[in-house]
Parts: sequence; C-alpha cells; structure tokens
Amino acid sequence: MQVLDFLKASHQLPEKYKSLTKVEMENEVKRIKEQMGDRLFIPGHHYQKDEVIQFADVTGDSLQLAQLAQANTKAEYIVFCGVHFMAETADMLTNQKQKVILPDMRAGCSMADMANIDQTENCWTSLQQTFGDTIVPITYVNSTAAIKAFVGKNGGATVTSSNATKIVEWAFTQKERILFLPDQHLGRNTAYDLGIPLDAMAIWNPISNQLKYEGDVTQIRVILWKGHCSVHENFSVANVENNRETDAERKIIVHPECSWEVVQAADYAGSTKYIIDKISKSAPQSKWAIGTEMNLVKRLIKDNPDKDITSLNPFMCPCLTMNRIDLPHLLWALESAEQGVITNQVIVDHETTEAAKSALEQMLIHT
Repeated sequence: MQVLDFLKASHQLPEKYKSLTKVEMENEVKRIKEQMGDRLFIPGHHYQKDEVIQFADVTGDSLQLAQLAQANTKAEYIVFCGVHFMAETADMLTNQKQKVILPDMRAGCSMADMANIDQTENCWTSLQQTFGDTIVPITYVNSTAAIKAFVGKNGGATVTSSNATKIVEWAFTQKERILFLPDQHLGRNTAYDLGIPLDAMAIWNPISNQLKYEGDVTQIRVILWKGHCSVHENFSVANVENNRETDAERKIIVHPECSWEVVQAADYAGSTKYIIDKISKSAPQSKWAIGTEMNLVKRLIKDNPDKDITSLNPFMCPCLTMNRIDLPHLLWALESAEQGVITNQVIVDHETTEAAKSALEQMLIHT
C-alpha cells in the first residue's frame, strides 16, 4: 500500500488534541497504558522523537519491532510508532485478532515509496527479456508489503541492514545476478563488501524504465534499484573531510544507507543496532561523529555522557516522515483504542501477506 492509499483511509487529528498541554497529554497516555495493561503494546522505532519513545514498551529497528509484536500474543492493540511499511510488516506477522494501528497515516517512508509494484513488475519483465532466468530479487525490509510479496513470489528474500551480507551471499548461490530493491546504497555497499566490483553493478531507473550501464551487460552481477534514504543520502564526503580536519581523533561511523563514497571514507559502517552497540561499548572520552538520523544521534549523546559525540552533519534534519508520529497523534490512537474505536488501522490482505511472509521467512532461514 502506497502513501496515497494510506491517506485515503486515514482521519485528521481532532482539534481537541491540538489544545492540550504536553503535561496533560503525557498524564493521559500514562493513565491509558496503566488501564489497558497487556491489551496494549507500543513498539517504538529508534528514530522516533523522545516525546513518543518515552512511552514505548520496546525500542528497536523495524523488523525487530515487528517480530516483538508477533511474539506478544496478549496484546489486542499494537500501536506502532514508526512508519507505514513497518506497521504493514507487523500486521503480516501478528494474528488476525490483533489490530495494528499507525498513529498518523502520513508517516510514510520516501525510500519505500520509490518502488511501487507496477514499476517493479515492468522492471522484472524487461530484465527477464535481457537476462533470462538468471536473477534473484532481494528487497530491503524498508519496502512496501506489495514489493515484499513480489520478491517472495519470485524466490527472493528480504534483508535488513544487519543481515544484508548473508542474504546477498545466499542469493548468489541461487542465480547469477540479483536485483536489489529499493535502496541502491545498501545494495552497492553490501555487494562491494562481498568482493563484487563497482563495474559489475548497474542501475535500474524506475522513472525512465531503463537499465543504466556502460559496457557489456553480460558482465552485470548486481542491478540496483535507483532509490535511497532521504536522510542518509545527504551525508557527504565533504562532511567526513571537515570532521577529519577539525579533529583527527574523532572516529566516523555511518549507516550503510549512506553512499558508497561516504561509507568508504568513514571508519566504521553498520546498521542502527551496530552503531548503538559500537558507541555504547566504546571507551570513555572517545570521540565520534555519527552519520545517521538526528533523533537517534541526540539520544546517543544523552545516553553516553562520558563520550564526545556529534552528528557527522549537525545541520541535518530528523526523518520528517518518521517525525509525523508525535505525542498528540499517539494519545489520539490510544484514546481511540481504549474506547474500542479503531483509527488508522493498517491491514494487509491475505494473498499479499502470504507471499511477503515467504520472502521474510527465506531471510530468517539463511541468517
């Protein structure tokens, strides 16, 4: 389901929530959480604002949160504080009695929406004509349920930023080539780490419906979808160089959704969990510049007062779509659930769910 579909199904925040004070909203959220008890489960993504994350029952990456929701069979209402593709995954993994709610349906993901099912099917048809049955489709979990289902139907798997290397390695035991959706940077960085040269990687442009590659196409091993994270793509090599010039002792750590050039220039690169673990286990007084979402960087600064931490680019904005989940929308979702009125429920149909779960399960088997 794309953002526009969500918007059609969503409702606007009632006016009353716009006039409440922060203290009033926080007290009401606390009351509802206590009142509903085990009937309510609130997963919160690492990139959420503090005003929301303070009420999360668990925090983590998108797939981790969906799996925790799946394991929590007592919860009747799962109020997912993340973005729409995350809530879709939670709905696919939880049972039919559970209701997954996204507090604000405008909380989308620009990367996930860079690959829709029509574009993907057109791409696949073209690639099959060029390369025959030599390609395994792989999709980042940061993709819509429809894309996950497409990958599942075609023998592929999902990946996370933590396990992408293992899954891409597995994919090459299945076919000669992979199609990596929708983040070209994670795909390129992962393939390069496995020893695949850049000149064996092509770009698929979904807008022009064309393969971009200079040379003999039979040499292509990786086809990268032209998509990206709007936050991570904005970190630059110049940011790295400026930090090096300012303080040579400061280590630079970035997310693999950053460009290949930035990842190569950094000292370390890894998933959100990798970044959190690396910082928390580092020596006191160590210095870090972190290339990832600003809410998380600020939280790492607060949680590690014994370290000198800054953003790789301190002028970066937080993830704007993720930040649509705020305290008023959270309270609205909780009050509605308490009253038995379901607002902004995310539902994935059975056929899509079964095919998408095939891609998810293929990933879990091989990690």
